[in-house]
Amino acid sequence: MEFFTADTHFYHEDLLTSQHFSPRPYDNIHDEHEGLITAWNTRVSKNDQVYHLGDVAMMNHVRPERRANELVAEILEQLNGHITLIKGNHDARSLFKYLSHHNPILSDGRAKYTFEDVGCIVKANHHQFFLTHYPLIFGKSQNSINLHGHIHHTMVAIPENINVGIDSADLDYLTAVERPTWGSPLTFTEIETIMQRKHDDFAKRR
Repeated sequence: MEFFTADTHFYHEDLLTSQHFSPRPYDNIHDEHEGLITAWNTRVSKNDQVYHLGDVAMMNHVRPERRANELVAEILEQLNGHITLIKGNHDARSLFKYLSHHNPILSDGRAKYTFEDVGCIVKANHHQFFLTHYPLIFGKSQNSINLHGHIHHTMVAIPENINVGIDSADLDYLTAVERPTWGSPLTFTEIETIMQRKHDDFAKRR
């Protein structure tokens, strides 16, 4: 299966009490990390594909840089699946280089990590999904959808843009029963539900 997520911000303790972002449902980094790892591994199997659309961690406070990269790698190694990492504004290029040099081979013979500086395209169900960290503005499009992160608890007021970040406002298009555990990567089915409901919602506003 394929899954999508963004803005995990591992080690970003200030987000737990930030006045500028929606508060996260944990009191400390240790519990948040355990919760995110559990939410991920409950859904994602060992050889599934996860697209992480940027801002894996926030490590500006950790020096030297190699130690910061080691700490992030220790988290990522605990997460199931193959992970395509799309670079976010808080992702150091040195992290991608470190992971590239410490890239385990999984049981299916493929490397755990692949890397994209800007983004990639996934085609499914007659749609092209443009996967980026920053939102793209296409204008009205029948078949192109931008999955992105970066804007946390807000959304782009265009139906063709879906924020897949773990604290995204677009998750409100899922009911309480449909909504996965906080921090879980999203399935295509959940994204398509969000897409349809967001489209219907904005059609009513015209």
